[in-house]
Amino acid sequence: MLRSKSSPTPARHTLKTLPTVSKKDLDRVDAIKDEDIDYSDIPEVTDFSNFRPWEQRQMFKPVKIAVTCKLDADIVAWLKQGGKRYQTRLNSILRQVMAHAQ
Repeated sequence: MLRSKSSPTPARHTLKTLPTVSKKDLDRVDAIKDEDIDYSDIPEVTDFSNFRPWEQRQMFKPVKIAVTCKLDADIVAWLKQGGKRYQTRLNSILRQVMAHAQ
């Protein structure tokens, strides 16, 4: 990304180095009305079907547990058609169903 000489470098923080937020800062943010926020440079997101931050980044890593279940042979064959990681695909399919059921 190109930056002009006058533009500041963005601050980089970890959870340990985040600056504290004062009550005054929080009150200033709370005072801003939704209609006063300029969203013109941000495209509206209406399709969240591919939003999977736990897969795209290490934001959230679910705990895995081993289970045993019996599936129809044709379902297993269909999952395995995509090659290795068929269990990961099955988990992704179940997660999508779970997300849409809520």
